[in-house]
Amino acid sequence: MAAQKSWHLVCYDVREPRRLRKTAKILEGFGERLQESVFRCYLSDRQLERLRWELSKVMAEEDELLVVPLCASCVSRLKARRKQSGWPEEPSLFEVV
Repeated sequence: MAAQKSWHLVCYDVREPRRLRKTAKILEGFGERLQESVFRCYLSDRQLERLRWELSKVMAEEDELLVVPLCASCVSRLKARRKQSGWPEEPSLFEVV
C-alpha cells in the first residue's frame, strides 16, 4: 500500500547566504519553488520527516522554518495570480523533457 501524500507549503527565512543556498537546494529536491523562500511540496509523512531532518542539519537556531500542511479542501480554494501555478490534486510522477 502506497503512503498517502498531501500538499505542504514550506517557507523559510535563513540569515546567512551559505545556509540559504543549502536550504534552497534541499527544498528543490522535495518540491517546486513558488517564490524566493516559498515552496510547495507533495509529501508523505515519511518524506516530510526526512525533509525536516535534512533541513535541521543545515539551518541554525536563528533561522526560521514554517511548514503548513494543506488539506484537499484548502488546496481547491487556493488562488494564484498566474494560472500555471495552480495546484493539481496530485502532481504527475514524472516530467517529459
